[in-house]
Amino acid sequence: MENHENGSWFQQKELEDSLKNHLNSTEDYLTFLCGPRRSPLFLPVTVVYALIFAVGVVGNLLVCVVILRHQAMKTPTNYYLFSLAVSDLLVLLLGMPLEVYEMWHNYPFLFGPVGCYFKTALFETVCFASILSVTTVSVERYVAILHPFRAKLESTRRRALRILAVVWGFSVLFSVPNTSIHGIKFQYFPNGSLVPGSATCTVIKPLWIYNFIIQVTSFLFYILPMTVISVLYYLMGLRLKKDQFLEADEMTANIQRPARKSVTNMLFILVLVFAICWTPFHIDRLFFSFVEEWTESLAAVFNLIHVVSGVFFYLSSAVNPIIYNLLSHRFRAAFRNVISPSCKHCHYQDPPQDPPAQRNTLLTECHLMELIEDSVPQFPCQSSFFSAQLSTAF
Repeated sequence: MENHENGSWFQQKELEDSLKNHLNSTEDYLTFLCGPRRSPLFLPVTVVYALIFAVGVVGNLLVCVVILRHQAMKTPTNYYLFSLAVSDLLVLLLGMPLEVYEMWHNYPFLFGPVGCYFKTALFETVCFASILSVTTVSVERYVAILHPFRAKLESTRRRALRILAVVWGFSVLFSVPNTSIHGIKFQYFPNGSLVPGSATCTVIKPLWIYNFIIQVTSFLFYILPMTVISVLYYLMGLRLKKDQFLEADEMTANIQRPARKSVTNMLFILVLVFAICWTPFHIDRLFFSFVEEWTESLAAVFNLIHVVSGVFFYLSSAVNPIIYNLLSHRFRAAFRNVISPSCKHCHYQDPPQDPPAQRNTLLTECHLMELIEDSVPQFPCQSSFFSAQLSTAF
């Protein structure tokens, strides 16, 4: 999360000049310019952050382990979820401790220009990578629902890895503009001498540049993607609803529809929670970028939004593994297997592999059906083959 130097940015120059005569110490002057050294909400927010940190780190590490460890979990969709888990781990392990430290000791910033650039680039990159990963998995699900044959032919692990490389490349590239306008800012006494301990990591270029960058990136990497995702899931919902009324072979109906619906429902909940958690973050940034003349009431509202957006921002990094555990039978079984390998009732095994020729025959005979997650009745094409070769997601 970004530090906007509330005191110095919210006060008018005339007010600063009129109050200088009443400041009796360096600490008072710094408090007047940069706000309090320690956030008044430090203790309760830190407790909340610590809980989010513990749940998020353990959960996302489990997601990474089960995807890397089990061959059957290495599907294109799960690769995108792996990317989300990596993004969340970066935020929790590198970003959260730094922000907690700044809440405890807001200034001086001790890590220099390189640390300031790293902090800004980290948050920008994971912000973009997360929304692009969610958008990509939504597009993949849309193609799987409306064009299942095409999805089976084109949705491969190698293709998913290439897409993820592009996603992270674009994320790093688009983090450069905001990172480049940040740096270390020092405060000075009226006589021009440097105020000791006043270094802060903040915007050092004209504020209009920052405002423009925030408004453009919020549109390109939140408003536009969420609009596209909403349209895609609306179209998928219409298609799934329409399929319920189509007359089809009983076997096809029993296999395909529950699988498509269960996976799509889980991803829909994932996207919905993502949108809820990230909305305050973007409201915070846009609020700051659009306000030209700050008042005390506007500053109070912004500070409240800033705290709420921070909690939801980090909560989004911890909630995904919980969703997988609640809604995905395969993830739940794999989590239990990693946590308790000796548990006989929760042991997860990779399905056996079948010869390519037999696999191709099954693809033709079973009409490229998707995996039924919880249970598959015995049909002529055999559920074990589906588990082994035809899963497109969980």
